[in-house]
Amino acid sequence: MEVFAEFLAGIDNPDHRERTEEVFTWITKKFPTLVPKIGWNQPMFTDHDTYIIGFSVAKNHMAVAPEAAGISHFSDEIEKAGYDHTKLLMRIQWNSPVDFLLLEKMIEFNMLDKADCSTFWRK
Repeated sequence: MEVFAEFLAGIDNPDHRERTEEVFTWITKKFPTLVPKIGWNQPMFTDHDTYIIGFSVAKNHMAVAPEAAGISHFSDEIEKAGYDHTKLLMRIQWNSPVDFLLLEKMIEFNMLDKADCSTFWRK
């Protein structure tokens, strides 16, 4: 979590900071092979130097970005979980619970789908 320390310290709302840290800690425990890093000033996790999932925070939500393929693949589940989304990210409102099972599925999907990917982003 050391790699995210500065990012987390920059989150002014203590509840938002705690929630964000909880998600990052969960990912590092559930997927110990993923590499946490900061890229484009945002926290993300990579696997064999390819992007798996990234995050950002805003006043009303935490954004989760599993690339367009991840959003497209899980759009029905995202909506069932009560989250809204764009083509590139889903928004978890701060007052909504985190659907860790959905996050797990998104991460596993990207890890499997990009297992042979030699680029950072999908082409």
